[in-house]
Amino acid sequence: MMSAISASSNGDKVILIEKNNILGKKLLITGKGRCNITSSLDINEFINNIPGNGKFLFSCFQNFTNKDIINMLRNNGLEVKNERGNRVFPLSDKSQDVLNCFLLELRKLNVNIRNNTEVVEIGTKNGEVTCVYLDTRRNFASK
Repeated sequence: MMSAISASSNGDKVILIEKNNILGKKLLITGKGRCNITSSLDINEFINNIPGNGKFLFSCFQNFTNKDIINMLRNNGLEVKNERGNRVFPLSDKSQDVLNCFLLELRKLNVNIRNNTEVVEIGTKNGEVTCVYLDTRRNFASK
């Protein structure tokens, strides 16, 4: 969902394909249903706490920080709180409130959402994605 929001914010036409019947099914169960959104740590400290080699994520986190996601949620009416371990949760303690903010942002940006849709193959040419085949009927969504 964040990738779709980011791409759409940059002016790209976005189709978000979801295998489940609703978006954010897994988000709803994070943090025991409260949604551990992010960490409040500084980006360098945050990366140092990622298991394994977190440095490969540095450029990604530089382009979209933990503060960016908090601002996006606040702009959509959701306040957050910091808890022990630098964990950030919605003030309401409800993951559904976080999901509602994502859905609101996706609607504002006119992201085309296709639930109950499975990607079965991605077509490429010269290292670039040219098409996406959906479901077992091989529905076609071209670039």
